[in-house]
Amino acid sequence: MQTCRELGISTVGVYSTADRDSLHVRYADEAVCIGAPLGKDSYLNIPRIIAAAEITNADAIHPGYGFLAENADFAEVCSSSGIKFIGPQAEMIRKMGDKNTARETVVTADVPVVPGSKGLISDVKEAEQTAKEIGYPVIIKPTAGGGGKGMRVVTEARELAKALATAQNEAQQAFGNSGVYIEKFIENPRHVEIQVLADQHGNTMHLGERDCTIQRRHQKLIEETPSPAVDEELRARMGNAAVTAAAAINYEGAGTVEFLLDKHGNFYFMEMNTRIQVEHPVTEERYSVDLVKEQILVAAGETITGQTVSPKGHAIECRINAEDPKHGFRPSPGELQVFHTPGGYGVRVDSHGYASYKVPPNYDSLIAKLVVHADTREEAIERMLRALDEFIVVGIKTTIPFHKQLLLTEKFKSGIFDTGFLDTFNYEEAP
Repeated sequence: MQTCRELGISTVGVYSTADRDSLHVRYADEAVCIGAPLGKDSYLNIPRIIAAAEITNADAIHPGYGFLAENADFAEVCSSSGIKFIGPQAEMIRKMGDKNTARETVVTADVPVVPGSKGLISDVKEAEQTAKEIGYPVIIKPTAGGGGKGMRVVTEARELAKALATAQNEAQQAFGNSGVYIEKFIENPRHVEIQVLADQHGNTMHLGERDCTIQRRHQKLIEETPSPAVDEELRARMGNAAVTAAAAINYEGAGTVEFLLDKHGNFYFMEMNTRIQVEHPVTEERYSVDLVKEQILVAAGETITGQTVSPKGHAIECRINAEDPKHGFRPSPGELQVFHTPGGYGVRVDSHGYASYKVPPNYDSLIAKLVVHADTREEAIERMLRALDEFIVVGIKTTIPFHKQLLLTEKFKSGIFDTGFLDTFNYEEAP
């Protein structure tokens, strides 16, 4: 909405009854209630969203980064209704939304993927042959379900037969499907993603990487750019791979190609997010590019020039969630009795919160994105610590003290860590 206002475009905010007091409702030129708190009754209800667009004469819809943002059917309905979906076309979303199809697509484009079996493993002999070819350690994964059930890491050949049988049995019990496949287990990886941007005329470019390695249960908590683990040569190779993956499906708009980066500097395609990311502000701050503006201009048919954008400095984002880190990060909805956001040079806060706003229990617990930019990573860490000290929230528990503790650790300061960082990080309430 801020970008649209700068472009002279009027906006419509849709909201559920749980979000009637959200800041986006107040900021929009018009606002339309589309239903009850449950997603299926509001933010996932395509007919109601289309109706809201039609009664307000909206000619485009920006899907944000949740709910229907990567829903190909929604993009298709928008198109058939004469409304521009600000994002890729439906077939592009489908090609990258299905992991098997995405893997096949990028393999054809010679983008590196995690080595593994070509299909489901039928017996021990096949498992042994596959593991021998790709090398130990390997991970056995169920073809159905998730949540870690049916997954087994095998470090040597003598463990394989037993692990395979156990994985198949657990998968059958959990999902009613005993099918499993084998992949190379990437030890101590980092999660590094590349921001891509493409127009309707076949031009594709990337805007560097974001390091999203600090995660809890696959949920990102801190993101930064550039990655402490990526040098210019690796950045060029990963960037080229991301551009190749996007170009392979004639991608349009902003998107993110996510990779696992191992300790030897090898990277492997994981997935592509066909939308703007929560963490996109760190890229905006380092590259001085409004990615939402680029999305809108691409949707309007503009051409990206592909000219070199000069990155500057280092940017870090901390996700401020309404959660209690002292008690297992349990949700902490409620009234923001005091909500004082930090400011000053190099500090940015994106938030829908304000004093007296009641954080609802219905949706994601993210209440603010705190972003800092500085000349170096060391200065960015110090600036973030200063900003966290200034960020005052009374009425609910937040992850602010958790971020303070984490940023002060020598391990984080060193920049040498992997996705298992929080497995050994013992949070204690800050004094």
